[in-house]
Amino acid sequence: MAEYGEWNRKGATLSDVTAKKEYGVDYSFIVNGISAGKLEYREGNMWGNPYLKVLRGQLEQLITEKFGADYLVQQNRLTELRVIKKEMTALKKRLKELEARKAELEVALMKVED
Repeated sequence: MAEYGEWNRKGATLSDVTAKKEYGVDYSFIVNGISAGKLEYREGNMWGNPYLKVLRGQLEQLITEKFGADYLVQQNRLTELRVIKKEMTALKKRLKELEARKAELEVALMKVED
């Protein structure tokens, strides 16, 4: 059973789609966990698309029971690596933009000095 206010805590819940991205589990795994009484859930609907919302702690516990703790650690590392790569790509793009702007300003300043 979920603790009081757990459904309202930031990051304590995730959708079935996010669970697939972060932990590599599919919709049927979540439904089986719900049927077994190991996962609490809420139904949601975004722009007409239904989804299941589950508690992260309960899902992690179920994953650990089914696949082991090593699997969970590995999936968390893969997720963190994916986030880092995405952030690095964004930073590289921003750096290129800043370098281009810097070059434009330097050229403009050279013309003013001449």
